[in-house]
Amino acid sequence: MSEKDTNQYYITRQDSTESNARSYPRKFPFALAKAKGSWVEDVEGNKYLDFLCGAGSLALGHNYDEINRAMIELISSDAPLHTLDLTTPVKDEFVQTLFSLLPPELGNNAKIQFCSPSGTDATDAAIKLCKTATGRSSVISFAGGYHGMGQGPLACMGNLHAKTHVNGLMPDVHSFPYPYMYRDPFGLGGDTCTKAACNFFERTLKDPESGITHPACIVLETIQGEGGVIPAPIEFLKTVRRVTKELDIPLILDEIQCGMGRSGKMFAFEYADIVPDVVLISKAVGGSQPLAVVVYNKELDKWTSGAHAGTFRGNQLAMKAGTVVLNTVSKPEFLDDVIRKGEMIQNRIRELQKKVRIIGDIRGKGLMIGTEFVDPNATPDCIGSLPPSGEIAGKVQKMCFENGLIIEKGGRNGCVMRCLCALNITDEDLKKAFAIFEKAVISVDEEYRK
Repeated sequence: MSEKDTNQYYITRQDSTESNARSYPRKFPFALAKAKGSWVEDVEGNKYLDFLCGAGSLALGHNYDEINRAMIELISSDAPLHTLDLTTPVKDEFVQTLFSLLPPELGNNAKIQFCSPSGTDATDAAIKLCKTATGRSSVISFAGGYHGMGQGPLACMGNLHAKTHVNGLMPDVHSFPYPYMYRDPFGLGGDTCTKAACNFFERTLKDPESGITHPACIVLETIQGEGGVIPAPIEFLKTVRRVTKELDIPLILDEIQCGMGRSGKMFAFEYADIVPDVVLISKAVGGSQPLAVVVYNKELDKWTSGAHAGTFRGNQLAMKAGTVVLNTVSKPEFLDDVIRKGEMIQNRIRELQKKVRIIGDIRGKGLMIGTEFVDPNATPDCIGSLPPSGEIAGKVQKMCFENGLIIEKGGRNGCVMRCLCALNITDEDLKKAFAIFEKAVISVDEEYRK
């Protein structure tokens, strides 16, 4: 084996040339060579089950045959691949397909903005849109939220680590409590957490002494991803929608990670039977290619020409691939299977939880699942939850990687292991992944037994 056939060769070169901001190589020190379906292979020939899948971007796994065929066909046809915001048959098909999958109340009255190809820009564009349409300035976001790393989205982020050292973020952003029942921000616990979050949201926005000017928009993840895979309770989503309608505040729902069938619904907000004013869509919608869009009610379209732009918003390959994703994941039988697989995983983890002391909570919808690790030897908080342990989660993650499973952390202190596998993963691969995960959890648990 030559030096160039080793992971260390590429990791060393990457370390000397890439920014200190890189993150994944610190947890997964290898160089990828091949990828197919739910599996990746490094330059040394080691194979891994991929439960990260581009942070949820690869809804159908790596190199899905139909997506590759569609992109090859487009490239071979001499069709334009980069079109700014000029229209093409490929774009028209993508837009019409996407609109047809939205709730009719939105789909029949929708406009779309193609953004620079990342969710961060979609968030920025949506906030600009709402500020333009309303003439207002304040923005409401939520603790634990993640909407991207630009100046505007970063201001809306819950995680303090990413924003503490960056001065001059977008002003007039107000962070509200998010109903995280396992770590209730109100210290009440149980269903009372949801009711308290609902009451706080409504009473604060209707309070003339709240200190918060009438908001330009509310930005909310239907299921918090980076914040620890925390689904917003249906009661909370319904309350937010009702109150925002009453007060004429545009509601932006961030479905960048939880959308495109990830939750078992095409859009996670469908569980609450609500319709937002604005939807943020990226990651999986591009079928492995960079794409980000904002879909919104046409009543908000007060922009003038050039009000939001971006050179690479005309990615035709992404639109072609994305149409395949939309048509595939929207099939009822496909979504039913996502729910079935998700329930199978959660049930297996709950059985594992009975055997160990380091798992505090399991939650999620469809194939967006979080397992929260806790310190079993520490003192529980006021509602009986043990402190989060990023250290324990990190040990589980490392052992999983060493045994052929790539899985990422998130949540408070990095204590939540997150399932973001391909939605079409086979039952056989799910069982293999769980066997690796179970072995790692049991091994780490033994270290913390007194």
